[in-house]
Amino acid sequence: MAFAQGNMSSPFYEDALQRFEKKDYPGSIIQLKNALKQTPNNLPVQLLLGKALLENGDVVAAEVAFNEALRLGVNRAEVVVQLGQSMVAQGKQQDMLSHPALQPAGLPNGIQLKMHLLRAGAQADLGQTAPALLSIDEARRLDNRSPEVWLAEVPIRIRSRQFTEALQAADRALGIAPQLAEAHYQRGSILHVQGDLNGARASYTRALQLDAGHAEALIAQIGLHLDANRMDDAVRDVATLRRISPKEPRGSYLKALLAERQGRVPEAQAALREVTALLDPVPMSFMRYRSQLLMLNGLAHHGLNEPGKARQYLEAFLRTQPNSPVSRLLARIYLSTGSVNEAGTLLENYLKSQPGDGLASNLLGSVYIAQGKHARAAALMQQTIKLQDLADYRTTLGMSLLGSGQTTGALTELEAAYKKDPKQLAAAIVLSQLYLHEGQQAKGLALIQTLVKQQPANASLHKLLGMALVQNGDAQAARASFEKAAQLSPELTQAQLHLVRLDLEARALHAAEQRLTRLLKANPRNTEALAEMARVADLRGKAAEAQTWLEKARDNSGPRELRWNLALVDLHLRAGRPEQALAEARIAQGKSSDNITGLLLYSRAQLAMGDAQGARGTLGRATRLADFDADLQVDIASQQLAAHNPDGAYYSLDKALTGQPDSLPAQVLMARVEFQRGEVAKAEQRARSIVQKHPRRAVGHMLMGDLASAQNHPGPALEAFRKAHAVEPSSGTTLRLMQTLETQGNDKGAREAATQRLRQMPKDAVVLHALAGLHARAGRYTDAGHSYQALLLFQPQDVSALNNLANVQLKLGDKGALQTAEKAHGLAPTNALVIDTLGWAHHHFGQHDLALSLLRDARLREPANPEIRYHLAKVLVQTGRQGEALEELREAMKSGRPFEGAGDAEQLLKSLN
Repeated sequence: MAFAQGNMSSPFYEDALQRFEKKDYPGSIIQLKNALKQTPNNLPVQLLLGKALLENGDVVAAEVAFNEALRLGVNRAEVVVQLGQSMVAQGKQQDMLSHPALQPAGLPNGIQLKMHLLRAGAQADLGQTAPALLSIDEARRLDNRSPEVWLAEVPIRIRSRQFTEALQAADRALGIAPQLAEAHYQRGSILHVQGDLNGARASYTRALQLDAGHAEALIAQIGLHLDANRMDDAVRDVATLRRISPKEPRGSYLKALLAERQGRVPEAQAALREVTALLDPVPMSFMRYRSQLLMLNGLAHHGLNEPGKARQYLEAFLRTQPNSPVSRLLARIYLSTGSVNEAGTLLENYLKSQPGDGLASNLLGSVYIAQGKHARAAALMQQTIKLQDLADYRTTLGMSLLGSGQTTGALTELEAAYKKDPKQLAAAIVLSQLYLHEGQQAKGLALIQTLVKQQPANASLHKLLGMALVQNGDAQAARASFEKAAQLSPELTQAQLHLVRLDLEARALHAAEQRLTRLLKANPRNTEALAEMARVADLRGKAAEAQTWLEKARDNSGPRELRWNLALVDLHLRAGRPEQALAEARIAQGKSSDNITGLLLYSRAQLAMGDAQGARGTLGRATRLADFDADLQVDIASQQLAAHNPDGAYYSLDKALTGQPDSLPAQVLMARVEFQRGEVAKAEQRARSIVQKHPRRAVGHMLMGDLASAQNHPGPALEAFRKAHAVEPSSGTTLRLMQTLETQGNDKGAREAATQRLRQMPKDAVVLHALAGLHARAGRYTDAGHSYQALLLFQPQDVSALNNLANVQLKLGDKGALQTAEKAHGLAPTNALVIDTLGWAHHHFGQHDLALSLLRDARLREPANPEIRYHLAKVLVQTGRQGEALEELREAMKSGRPFEGAGDAEQLLKSLN
C-alpha cells in the first residue's frame, strides 16, 4: 500500500528536516533522496529537496525539484520565491518573468513583495529599466517600510547613472534600518562610482562592522586597497574573502592579481585556473546578464593564454553593453500553413487591388468567420452579393450571420442558398443543424433524411443522420446510422468515434476503450481517439492518465489546432491546477490569439490565479470578437462578473440582446447585472417580464427569488422559490428551496423538500449531497452517513461524498472512516481536503507517522486552510515537534477564518505559548 511506503520514507524526511535546520545541506539531500526511493511522489520531500539543493548551490536540480513539487500540487506560494531564484541563477530571467506559476497576482502580500523584487532584478538584467522600477513600485505599495524595496532601486539607478535617485533610495533604506549592512554597502557603492572614495570607504567599513561576512562590501574594499596600493590590507582582506566565500571567483581573481603584482607567476596562474574552473561550467545564458563575470572569465582565459575562450567571453561581455536585449520578430506564414490571421492579411491586401474578385471575397469571409469576426464577414459578403449573387456567397453570408447570433437572418440566407442550388451540401448540412438547434427537429431530421436518400452511399451523410438522431434522443437509431457509415467507409473514423461517445454515454467504458484501441492501432496519431481515451480515463477517476492522453493529442495535433490545449486547460482548472491551466492557455494563445474559446479559458485561468485585472482585459478582447453572438456574450458576461466588472458584463449583455433580443440566458443575466449596478427597479421589471413570457419555466421565478433574497425579503423569496420548484421541479430548484428554508430556520421544511424530490428521483445526487450536508450541520451524523451511503450506491466514485462520509464516520467513531478516506484518496490523490481527511483519520486511530506525512502534504497544497494547519499542529505536538506546531497554529489563528476545531486550536496555542 502507498501508505506503508509513506511510513518508510517518514524517518528519512524527519532526519533530513533536522539536517536542513542545522544547515547540513549535503546530508539533508542524501536523506531526501533516500525518502524519494520509498515514495517518489512525496510532495513534502520534493519541496524540502528543492530548498536543500538551492542552499547547496545546485540551482538546476533545485529548479527541477520545485517544478516537481508544483506538479504534485504544492500551493505555489510555498515555492515561487525559491523557484524564481533558481531560474535567475541559471540566467533564465525571461523564462522566470513569463512562468505562469511565478506571477505575483493572487499570492500573499509578503510573497508578492519578494516576487516583485525578484522580477525587478530580472527585468534590470534584461535592460528593462522602466518595468523594473514599476515592479519595485508594486513592492512598495505592499510595504514601503521594508528596506529591501528601497535597496532594490539602487543598482538600477547606478546602471542608468542616476546617482541622485540612487542616494535617495539608499538613504530611505538607512532611515528604516540604520543597522542594516546591505544598506551601508549600497550607499558606499554609489559614492564609489561618483569618485567619493573616502565616503565609500567609510560606508564599506560600517557595513563590515555590522556584518563581517558581507562579501560584496569586502570585495569593494579590496578594490579601494588596490587603488591606493595598500597591498598588506588587500592581502588580508583577500584571505578573509576566500575563507568566507571559497567559491567566489572574484576572490580567486584578486588572489591572482596580487600574486602577479608580487611576481609569483605560478601562484597567479593557479588562481586564474580557479577562476575558469568556477566560471566555465556556468551556462552562458546566466553569464550574459552578469557582465562583470563575463569580463572576469575573459581576462582569466587571456591571462592563461587561451585566446579562443577569452574572445568568447569578451565578445559576450560587449553584447551586454546596450542595457536592453534587441529582439526581432519575423513572421512569414501563408495560407498553406493554416495560419488564419496571416491568410486574412494576405487576402485583405489582395482585395485592395482586386476589389471585384468574388472568389477571394468569399474566401476572406470564411477567414473572418474562423477568426470570430462575424460582423465583418457578413458586411463583406453582403457587398459581394450585390456584385454577383451566387449560392456559395449566400452560404458564407448565412454562416457569418449565424456566427454573430442572427439566427433568423442565417436561416433566410441558407434557405436561399439551398433553393438556388440544391447541390449546396454545406448549406443544407448547416441548415439542417440550425433547424435542430432552433427546436425544429422534424424539419431538420427530414432535410438530413432527404440528403441521405439522394446520396445513400455517402457515409458522411449517414454519420450526420446519426448525429441528428442523437439530438432527437434516439440513441438506438443513431447507433445504426453510425454503424452504416462505418460499413460504407471503414476509414471514416468519425463514425467510430461517435459510436465511442454513445458507449461513454451508456457508461460502457470497456467497449469504448476497445473501440479506441483499434482506432489507435490503425493510427496512433489520431488526436480525437487520444482525446476520447482521456475521457475514458477521466470517467474512471484517473486524472493523471487523462492528462497524459490529452497531452499526446495536443503533441500530435497541427500547429493551429487548439482543441486539445483547451481541453487540457479545462482539465487543469477542474483539478485545481490554475498555474498549469494558465501555461496551457498561453500555448493556445500563441497558436491563435483571436480564438474566443481560447480567450474564455485563458480568462478562467487568470481568474483562478487571482488576476482579475488581466481577466478583464482578456474578456474585453473576447467581447469585441464575439460581435452579437448571444451565447458567447453571455459566457463573457458571466466571467466579467467573476472578475468584478459589472459594467463590462452589462456591455456584453447589451450586445447579446441587440443580436438576439429574446435570448433567455441574456435576459436573466442582465437582470442580475442591473441589480448589481443598483438599478433595482429595472432588474425587477425584467424579472417579471421573464415570468410573464415563460410562466412554465423555473428561471423567472428563481430570478425573482434571488432578487428578493438580496433585498432581505424572506417571505417573497421563499414564495418565488416554491413557485419555481412547482412549475419545473429539478435538482436546482430543490436545492435553492432547501437553502432558503434552512436559512430561515426551517430545518424540517428543508428536509421535507429533499425527501419529496428523492421520492420522485431517488438517484438525484445533488439533492442527496445537500440532504447529507443538512443532517451533518444539524449534528445528525447517522442520518448524514445514510444519505452519503445512498448516494455512493449509484455513484461509488464520488470523491466529495466519500470524503464527507469519512468525516461523518470520524464523528461517530466508526473505524470504517479510514477505509472510506483511503478510497477517496485513491480517486483524488492530489486533493488537499481528501489528503487532510485521510491524515486526520490516521491520527484518530493512533497512526501518527502516517498522519504527519499526509498532513504535511495537505498543508503544502492549501497553506491558507486553517483547519489543515490545525490538524497538522495537533499531530506535530503528538510527535514532539512543538516549535513547528506553534508556528502552524499561529498561522491558522491569524487567518481569522472560522473552522471546525478552532476552539481546540486556540487552547492548544495557549498551552504551547
